[in-house]
Amino acid sequence: MIMKKIWIVLLPLALMAGGCGFDNYDEPQSKLFGRVTYNGEALGVRGTGEAVQLQLYQDGYELRNPIPVYVAQDGTFEATLFDGEYKLVTRDNNGPWVNDRDTTVVDLRGTTNVDIEVTPYFTLSDVSLALNGNALSASFQIDQVVEDGAVDYAMILVSKTAFVDDVVYIVREDLSDPEAGTTITQSVDLSGNGDFNAGAPLFARVGVRPVGKDQAIYSQVVKLR
Repeated sequence: MIMKKIWIVLLPLALMAGGCGFDNYDEPQSKLFGRVTYNGEALGVRGTGEAVQLQLYQDGYELRNPIPVYVAQDGTFEATLFDGEYKLVTRDNNGPWVNDRDTTVVDLRGTTNVDIEVTPYFTLSDVSLALNGNALSASFQIDQVVEDGAVDYAMILVSKTAFVDDVVYIVREDLSDPEAGTTITQSVDLSGNGDFNAGAPLFARVGVRPVGKDQAIYSQVVKLR
């Protein structure tokens, strides 16, 4: 009977001590910041729905599942991690660029900044987006980067938030067979859109989708009003 009383008292104490041990694990505090770039310039991508992803691997662990790192619409990314050496790659067949998947070794100590250089099939230049009465006036050029790349379609997108892509928009105008290397101009009528007529804030960007790729390349977001 005495033994039973001792165990009844000690068991809760042991559980409490064990619980304290579980709660005392340090959380990761080091920061990895970076950009997905071409020729040193950040590339615009779809930023919603975790659509564009990088992957981090760390050697020396039994579980080799990658740590996902999601790319924001302006081409930046960040992750909170433990100090250590990591290998950073693009996700297989994800993104509007050549699927090279070159490895970037990251030695993380405190705060580290890194650029991931990729080769997009196309870039966008000379982008102009502005309201003109009840219409959006758009002008841009599609620049060929990969010689055998082909354009599936281009798009002009308007959103009432700063998040703009082929999923988040209130107005979308697709352009079939746009020609790379020439200036493309288009007027998009907004007069029938309720958010436009209600005076909502408006943001816009253009995008071009390469044939055979799961994502488009985008211009940076422009605030129209």
